[in-house]
Amino acid sequence: RGIKVMADIPIEEAINTNWDLVVLPGGMPGANHLRDSKVLSEILEKQARDGGKYAAICAAPAVVLAEKGLVGEGATCYPAPHFRAKLVNPTDEAVAVTGQVTTSKGPGTAIKFALELGEQLFGKEVREKIEKEMLVS
Repeated sequence: RGIKVMADIPIEEAINTNWDLVVLPGGMPGANHLRDSKVLSEILEKQARDGGKYAAICAAPAVVLAEKGLVGEGATCYPAPHFRAKLVNPTDEAVAVTGQVTTSKGPGTAIKFALELGEQLFGKEVREKIEKEMLVS
């Protein structure tokens, strides 16, 4: 799509950092690239092992998290049958929180996903303030 994103640090340096939350964007073929990144796999496995929070939206819950055994029952993803088939008992909810993992369906649920992640990091009061300011209810 021609969008250029510049990272603050190389991903290889991110392995040795403790993260409050690791979030995977969705979309294809991007989710395949995330899945194939050995460094990202190490970051996700460390996050899971240490009890840290991680999240994914759209194709990423199925293509990345499910294929790596990093998501359990009740997650959600983009509602295409070939993605949902990779999840165990997927939910139809827009956003699903299952333990330390948060998943969401896709572009139309991105605001709900972001608000949920914001609440996890900063609390319900901050979420409600942002919802009010953004006219989300």
